[in-house]
Amino acid sequence: MPNIFRHTSPVRTCLKTYASYRSFKQYLAEDFNSRCGYTDCPDFWFGGKNNFHIDHFKPFSKSPKLETDYSNLVYCCSYVNILKSDDEGEYIDPCDVDFNEHFERDNDGGIIPKKTSKEATYMHSKLQLGLSRYKLIWKLDEIYNRLLKLQTEIKNPKNAELINDIRIIHSELAEEFTTYLQYLKVNQ
Repeated sequence: MPNIFRHTSPVRTCLKTYASYRSFKQYLAEDFNSRCGYTDCPDFWFGGKNNFHIDHFKPFSKSPKLETDYSNLVYCCSYVNILKSDDEGEYIDPCDVDFNEHFERDNDGGIIPKKTSKEATYMHSKLQLGLSRYKLIWKLDEIYNRLLKLQTEIKNPKNAELINDIRIIHSELAEEFTTYLQYLKVNQ
């Protein structure tokens, strides 16, 4: 059964102007919920905001007037930004369209383009959205969120039976961390 691609869509809210597009990074991180606009991966798993890039939705090399236009900027992971580069192909702006209409996730967190979306199919191929890193990060994030929920519930005296659930989730988390670290070692 497919999962939704993202729970909260990014919305550009910054009204400031700057001479350098890099000055917008903190606003982009907030507006994009600290997640890549294209993969929905949290910047946390990439080392935080300092390791994320700013993509120009329409490449500024081809549209120089948009270099510092906030409505043309996308907060994204370095992998996607490098692959997208100056390509002007069939892209969906993450703030203009609900990505859930174009993408979904399989049960393992893999990003799947919907067959009805030629743009999603193009992006999936060009940006290599099917890479294991995005699936693993999705799994890690899901486990992390479940851990946070359990930590809240474990403090409730009525939930003494949750100790077994915490042990199971701890085991799952350890397994996913190990899988991710092995992936990183192989791809260095």
